[in-house]
Amino acid sequence: MKRFESNPILKPIGTHAWESRSIFNAAALYLEGGVHILYRAIGHDNISRIGYAHTKDGYQIDERIANPVYEPSKPAERNGCEDPRLTLQNGRCVMAYTALGNRVLNNFQIALTSIDPEDLCDRRWNWGERILPFPGVRNKDGLLLPKRVRGQYVLIHRIDPDICVAYSDDLKRWCDVKAVAGPREGKWDCLKVGAAGTPIELNEGWLFIYHGVDFERVYRLGVMVLDKDHPERVLYRSEEPILEPEEDYERFGNVPNVVFSCGNVLLDGQLLVYYGGADSVLCVAAFDLGELMP
Repeated sequence: MKRFESNPILKPIGTHAWESRSIFNAAALYLEGGVHILYRAIGHDNISRIGYAHTKDGYQIDERIANPVYEPSKPAERNGCEDPRLTLQNGRCVMAYTALGNRVLNNFQIALTSIDPEDLCDRRWNWGERILPFPGVRNKDGLLLPKRVRGQYVLIHRIDPDICVAYSDDLKRWCDVKAVAGPREGKWDCLKVGAAGTPIELNEGWLFIYHGVDFERVYRLGVMVLDKDHPERVLYRSEEPILEPEEDYERFGNVPNVVFSCGNVLLDGQLLVYYGGADSVLCVAAFDLGELMP
């Protein structure tokens, strides 16, 4: 694991009301020679919106848009659109995110939308229909696998405290909900677990970064390998975390002792993991595949 020496790569901008408080938890997708980053931002009104940044080399930000590119519009998300994750599937960029309906009651659920890759690359924010896969079900950490399995879409999500999967023919009606992995007693992920970024397809299976939380509320990242044809089957799970809070920007912030990822890309044989530090800033770390695979 190699943290980028110039972390954090994105910080709040005080003069932008919508992203003045914190920047963290970003989706990432490599298209047209660069990494497109959709990040969660919180401003003075405490509502999460999604902003856009771009980097050609995966590290140095060369473009950042001054206004949000996605924000709440439905009652189910009136208190925020949080923690986006991107998947290229069937010619569309599908974005899964957490819709926060009522912060006081902690009402949240998974939502899906999509955008044409050309529109994303040209910065035209023509988002598609907003879909609630499990209406009214408290659920989060959703993402779509990049490939159909046995002809069906696969959604990875979290029904507390477990990572689960569900299957669909149309992205709207979901069935066959199955548990993938849960907390492990006495381990760094003993309280709850959830998805990080979109899994990467390798010969051995789906390389899947996930987050784990212990009873001290410390967030760390680990790795799994999921079966290609039956992603509810875990072929490998790391005993130790691959990334944990060590630097000041990970240990101190709005929520201390947190490294939390929603996006990763494979670039030149390295997996770049984009992660939020202490729910305050956005960072990146690089991993050689040989180091991650058992």
